[in-house]
Amino acid sequence: MKGASAPTHTNEFMEAINALARERRIDREMLLNAFEDALVAAYKRNYNTSTENVRVTIDRDHGNVEVFARKVVVEEVENPQTEISLEDARAIRPMYEVGDLIEEEVKPSGFGRIAAQTAKQVIVQKIREAERGGIYNEYIEKENEILTALVQRVEDKKVYVELGRTDGVLEPAQQMIGETLAPNDRVKVYVLEVSKTSRGPQIMVSRTHSGLVKRLFEFEVPEIESGVVQIKSIAREAGSRTKMAVFSTDPSIDPVGACVGPRGMRVENVVAELKVEKIDIIRWSSDPAEYIANALNPARVLSVSVNEKEKAARIIVPDNQLSLAIGKEGQNARLAAKLTGWKIDIKSQSQFAAMAAEAAEAEENA
Repeated sequence: MKGASAPTHTNEFMEAINALARERRIDREMLLNAFEDALVAAYKRNYNTSTENVRVTIDRDHGNVEVFARKVVVEEVENPQTEISLEDARAIRPMYEVGDLIEEEVKPSGFGRIAAQTAKQVIVQKIREAERGGIYNEYIEKENEILTALVQRVEDKKVYVELGRTDGVLEPAQQMIGETLAPNDRVKVYVLEVSKTSRGPQIMVSRTHSGLVKRLFEFEVPEIESGVVQIKSIAREAGSRTKMAVFSTDPSIDPVGACVGPRGMRVENVVAELKVEKIDIIRWSSDPAEYIANALNPARVLSVSVNEKEKAARIIVPDNQLSLAIGKEGQNARLAAKLTGWKIDIKSQSQFAAMAAEAAEAEENA
């Protein structure tokens, strides 16, 4: 440092700053600016003056520190920290007049030691801030993506996971029904939200979001990654069942077969990550009747009549397929409705025939 009782080997200081900036991915200029601001504050504390009257600069090439005091030109000096006599001012520059503001380099005793202490404090603080900022910037780009998480602990039904450079939180509502996670388990999670807090970035993750299924298939199915096969819609009841509608832009490629994969390996890899969850992959169609019939897979559908205005559909299935079409506790029909966006009313052949007979009788008696 120059003129301020500066320590020697200033090049070593700048080399250390440069190395730190690289290793910690901290902006070098931001670090030096913060150091200058901290030295101004340190000067104020140690020499009982206002920060407005002090300017500190660090030479960006060699690390020399210069301290400048801003002083008002006065006839008679009452506060040497903030004032300079007209005589002394004109010794610097003859044109100065009373009331002018000048800036002169000062060489405060012991400032080199103060600077060294301050540097350490600033570096520690800025490393922490920059790392938090860097982590936030890194993970905000991972929103709506999936990451591999290592379970650290479970507290108050919340699961805390390690995500690499930082941690995430899996709230109870984002946990799959029937899945119990324990420390050291590795699972895929969907990044819901990344937000800034006073303690650093907070990352909320999910195991229930439909985006988890979508991203898993994108990793497993090259045709989805390339865009040839498109995922049109997903309806999910996490931990139990998922329905996914797919479409191929290439007529020669079967979208369902591409997602299932050779010997079912692709879909099995996704199911393995989701533990016991079942996955129905169905063919999307621009024809609502065909799409709804496909959505009720594995049930066989005889006919579909649609009401475009109300976006409602009546489905007729064989008598022995009714329970399959509706599903346990109505799950299959519920997921099909959610997948397609249509209201679905399922009737068996016998039910429909009985309804038709009643309607015909009522018409005759009218």
